[in-house]
Amino acid sequence: MKLPEKTWLVIFAVVCFVYILLRLWNLTASCLWFDEIFSVHAATHSWNSIVWFVAQDLIHPPLFYILLKIWISVGGESLFWLRFFPVFFSIIAIIPFVLLARELKLNLSTITLALTFFAVNGSLIKYSQELRMYSLLLCLGLLSMWLFVRFLNTGKGFLLFVIVNILLVYSHYFGWFLILTEILAVITLKREKIKHVFLMFGITTLCFAPWIYALWQATNTKSSVGQNIGWMTKPNLLSILQFVFDLFEPVYFEQSNTDSTAIFLITVPIIFIVAGIAVLRLINWKETDEQEKRAFYLLTYFVSTPILLAFVLSWILPYSIWGTRHLIIVFAPMTILAALLFSKISIKPLLQIVSLSLVFLLFGAAFLLQLTREDPKYIWCAWENLAQNLGESTFDKNESIKIYTFEDLVAYHFWFALRRDSKSNFQIIKVNGIEDLIEDKAYFLPRGFDEVKAIDRFEGDERFFVAFRDQEWNETKPPLKNLIAKGYKISAPKVFEAQGLKAFLFEVQK
Repeated sequence: MKLPEKTWLVIFAVVCFVYILLRLWNLTASCLWFDEIFSVHAATHSWNSIVWFVAQDLIHPPLFYILLKIWISVGGESLFWLRFFPVFFSIIAIIPFVLLARELKLNLSTITLALTFFAVNGSLIKYSQELRMYSLLLCLGLLSMWLFVRFLNTGKGFLLFVIVNILLVYSHYFGWFLILTEILAVITLKREKIKHVFLMFGITTLCFAPWIYALWQATNTKSSVGQNIGWMTKPNLLSILQFVFDLFEPVYFEQSNTDSTAIFLITVPIIFIVAGIAVLRLINWKETDEQEKRAFYLLTYFVSTPILLAFVLSWILPYSIWGTRHLIIVFAPMTILAALLFSKISIKPLLQIVSLSLVFLLFGAAFLLQLTREDPKYIWCAWENLAQNLGESTFDKNESIKIYTFEDLVAYHFWFALRRDSKSNFQIIKVNGIEDLIEDKAYFLPRGFDEVKAIDRFEGDERFFVAFRDQEWNETKPPLKNLIAKGYKISAPKVFEAQGLKAFLFEVQK
């Protein structure tokens, strides 16, 4: 679209503003959930113990937790400050995003369009607000791609490129997929740089060796990665379709398994429009200049190679590693590729205007639908909420207050909610092996963590609290049935209801 450059600069600034607003929108609408609690828990360890604690978890390198520790030391642990940590990296990611697009020789209008797609993507909004390492992975991944293309173009910045890739693999293991993508791109597109990328790979591997050693030590403590990711299913056609929806879904995102997968009336038309434009570009491929073809090739490598590696390895390895959050590194090149498709439609300018207008109308519809969406209320927020009721108890301040739970998830949330309470002496206890009580094994207490006591039966206390969740309060089902059978009297419960479940906290005494 032909507009004066100053006009495009204004539009670009507006898009940046919208990008930031979307990531701040509803930032503190819900509490921290299990994995986010682990992030804070890890970051509050001492410098002497943080690396070992994270190593025992096996599935993520330590850089994110170390940076979060510094972040907390600066601003504390308020919900806004914690959630702003990943938002901060998502905002910083704009810089390498634009630099990558410029290194690919794209004009300002195409860059602005790409940033628009990048700004409104629902999955990117979700993971920019989640206190996990995915926003850091996105930012470092973009830095790596930009420095890689810059090195191919000019031969400059090799040392910085290596340093960023070291940080990348220390933020997430999928960083290695991007490094392998860069090696493949050099082998096929610019072989004269092959010695340099293999040197980069060797240095990165050497620098990663200490973490490999830490993981090896952690596996000697009987830690098993199957406990972490054994629940993940191997990718199939449905998984691929879901990922495609995630790539193009504007504004909306699936926060929990009770939410809709996608807003199909919006996302399906967008996918068809993009696919149609892609077909037109292929039909008129001969009209594409060499510079633009090179950009297409590089972006296609950045998008397709990590996806293919994740898919194949998920079927080869004992456990699947497939997941949208891990593949967040492909979202940025995908949005740039989509913008490039729209930038020069060879048939008619009118087609470009109409297709983009339809896409933007669908973006607007998605935003309006999101405005009507109720504030999220999740069952995992029950435990923080119910923990506040413990202050109303009549226990003596010097008396140990025991809280019995039946799931690691519930125990961990309760421990986190009460860990700073200096007025009372709380003890969280996890009771194992209660028949007919189902526990989600995907959530388990961190390895090396002993502040929740695990037992196989009630200890015979005269007075304590019990917390559990179910669809309804039913005294003919465990754990209520078990407590009544032991002669305990059960008080009226405090109840928190969300997502078709009810969380209960109640006092029990002889």
